[in-house]
Amino acid sequence: MGEVRRSVNPDDNRRVPDRSGEAKRALSAYRAKRSADRTPEPFGAASARPRLFVVQQHGARRLHYDLRLEWNGVLWSWAVPKGPSLDPAEKRLAVQVEDHPVDYADFEGVIPEGNYGAGAVIVWDIGRWTPVEDPDLGLERGKLLLDLAGYKLRGRFTLVRTGGRRSAKPGKEWLLIKKADAFAAPGEPPDEHSVLSGLTLAELAEGPRREAALARAAGRLGATRRRVSGDEVGPMLAQPWEKAFSGPGWLFEVKYDGYRAIAAREAGRDGARGEARLRYRSGRDATASWPELAAALAALPYSRIVLDGELVVLDAEGRPSFQRLQKRAQIRGAAEARRAAVESPATYFAFDLLALGDLDLRPLPLVERKRLLERALPGRGPLRVAPHFAARGQEVFQEIARLGFEGMVAKRADSPYRAGRSPAWRKIRIRPTHDFAIVGMSAPRGSRAGFGALHLAARRGSTLRYVGRVGSGFSDAQLAELRRALDPLRRPTAACENAPKAARGDVWVEPRLVCEVRYTQVTADGSLRQPVFVRLRDDKTAAEIDDLPGLSGPAEEPESAPAEREDPQPDRVVPFTNLEKVFWPDEGYTKGDLIDYYRGIAPWLLPYLRDRPLVLTRYPDGIAGKSFFQKDAPRWAPGWLRTETLWSEQSGREIHYFVCDDVESLLYVANMGTIPLHVWSSRIASLQRPDWSILDLDPKGAPFAHVVEVARTLHEICEAIRLPSFVKTSGSAGLHVLLPLAGRLTFEQSRTLAELLARAAVDRLPAIATLARPLRARGGRVYVDTGQNGHGKLLAAPFSARPLAGAPVSMPLRWSEVGARLDPARFTIRSAAGRMRRLGADPLRPVLDAAPDLVAALERLSGAVKRDAKKR
Repeated sequence: MGEVRRSVNPDDNRRVPDRSGEAKRALSAYRAKRSADRTPEPFGAASARPRLFVVQQHGARRLHYDLRLEWNGVLWSWAVPKGPSLDPAEKRLAVQVEDHPVDYADFEGVIPEGNYGAGAVIVWDIGRWTPVEDPDLGLERGKLLLDLAGYKLRGRFTLVRTGGRRSAKPGKEWLLIKKADAFAAPGEPPDEHSVLSGLTLAELAEGPRREAALARAAGRLGATRRRVSGDEVGPMLAQPWEKAFSGPGWLFEVKYDGYRAIAAREAGRDGARGEARLRYRSGRDATASWPELAAALAALPYSRIVLDGELVVLDAEGRPSFQRLQKRAQIRGAAEARRAAVESPATYFAFDLLALGDLDLRPLPLVERKRLLERALPGRGPLRVAPHFAARGQEVFQEIARLGFEGMVAKRADSPYRAGRSPAWRKIRIRPTHDFAIVGMSAPRGSRAGFGALHLAARRGSTLRYVGRVGSGFSDAQLAELRRALDPLRRPTAACENAPKAARGDVWVEPRLVCEVRYTQVTADGSLRQPVFVRLRDDKTAAEIDDLPGLSGPAEEPESAPAEREDPQPDRVVPFTNLEKVFWPDEGYTKGDLIDYYRGIAPWLLPYLRDRPLVLTRYPDGIAGKSFFQKDAPRWAPGWLRTETLWSEQSGREIHYFVCDDVESLLYVANMGTIPLHVWSSRIASLQRPDWSILDLDPKGAPFAHVVEVARTLHEICEAIRLPSFVKTSGSAGLHVLLPLAGRLTFEQSRTLAELLARAAVDRLPAIATLARPLRARGGRVYVDTGQNGHGKLLAAPFSARPLAGAPVSMPLRWSEVGARLDPARFTIRSAAGRMRRLGADPLRPVLDAAPDLVAALERLSGAVKRDAKKR
């Protein structure tokens, strides 16, 4: 394995050799056994999710488990026939297999028959591993000692190589053994459910039955048939309440110290992963910041689900840590977020189920929604059901206070879910109080008299240490009284350790006065969170106050008191350049006009770009100048611009793709001189499962009327077999017919579907349509091209501008518009946004969500082809 060693200390930031080349070579054996067009398994790049581990259960020819450990950008992998054991007396065989891409850690699905490893796969456990000794040396010498921190496997394990020359697989057979520690559990039966989807292997292979069962139960309770999007849900809010209480008809929950968030799996995928969305209470999208939660949401086995809950990061004792949560939320960039998801994983505690499939559950009583929620989510994993307790609120409150949680929420068991603040929900906070020395004050602002806030210090041993400011809880009389008492105590410097630099108007005072303050917690840097003034302690001096629980140190000197923010917003600035440069000379349209077009069309365009690899064609000097194709995002791209490193089978290499999830990203690539936007037919979340199958009607000299006739014929065939079909202009001379797949097919299967339909259309129109690709073989006929159905193949995105005279765009159409009067040149960067405002709804948009019965459609197509053959 080489002589260069990696540090095994997770906090050691010393530079280590770049082994990305080794990682890429390590995946060659994996890729050689698989075809990206035929299997839903990821072909992702060597990527960084340091010290990730996963155990997958694999129902291949022989049921087994796969243990995978991330190292140097790939997953070292062992097949464990009987699975890991928590019993130190058990020694489980583990056969080392080829390295896997890191993205494989999130893979759940069914590998089709005829492929390597055919069968169902679930994520049985996932988490972080820590090497106890040098892993490279351990792999070379045949002994790996490791600590696992997963949802099922915890504590120390060892992998020991066995066998020799007589072994059937020399050097590949190991033993996986649990070490005796606090996490050992002899005789404990294994949990067979996925920590992401909650499914067993058998349930995954059977298909989407759980949603149907839950929908029947919800229907009997009176759920409303209405499709609900997570984006439209306003959170229900609790009213503040002073004292804990008990009573029948009330449910009581822990109030976690986290971020409130609506979580949704939006699009129906029927066995493939959906589009996960996380939205803060403020309405801002938070999905990219929490990739581990997005992966778990996308894996849920429901066409649609909307949850309400609280997003937290737990500390080593399993308690919510607001400090860790803030640190995670302030991370910028997809790569950094993926790293943090392993190092400091988040947990989403769901306390309400608002929608499932096509049912709106909000009108149901809370207690019934909670019963459905408990059936809907996994028992263990990143998504958890928040526990609740009936009637005994005061007992629950006492236990919550003992455990150090933020507070309690009381909810009426019969309450429906309604946006806004409601007396049916009540929040009771648990706030500790403590006595602090007053060491200064800030200047008052606005109409406030006296002072702005008091500077506080806490006792730590024989010294005082600065812990922040308190600015709320004072009456007008107290502001004036304290000012009079503090003015005579002024001094030039702070009388405590770790005080910040004095701001303008700050005054330091002798620590002779003591006040009592209520707060929620002491943060890791020794500051009070949410302090509120309670009273002045005239009966106590600074020498008499007790040490503050939870105050550690010493810490670095703070610039200022830490600010609490619900959801940090990154600065996203696009530095526009050369806006007056002419891009379309005949029309006089400029680069600024192109950017304005993409800004205006973004509400309709972004659904086709979001979470999808993007390829650019750049025209830095306009359509009359030179152009170039760009797949790789440059290293100097801003950190907020999402990029994904993916394996491209077509290019035979790893590519750093742009992904445009928001309008700022779209405008950034437009400012690069990008005119057409080309996208994959699949999303990052389900890269091997395309959303659509494409038939590209390419005239190359044939009359446009023939293109229309071929498109209409394809539509008629699809209508006859009850397969939805949608159409758009190519932006040039042709039309694109798209068929929704809902992520049910591989690329190879999507191409086969397109070929069958193309052949049926050409058989009906042999004089004007052909399957021949070479121009000389077409004979002036319309070429029905199905070749763009493949891993890494591209489509001009709907609404994409084209580098042609007139500045045309690829425009979605209603089928009623596809006729003799259709003129694709009418749809330009000047007219497109106005047309969409008049239409209101995008006629192509359902291609992203529609879930047709493809098996039944293919059976009908087979019958139609046979009937046409008999007629001929």
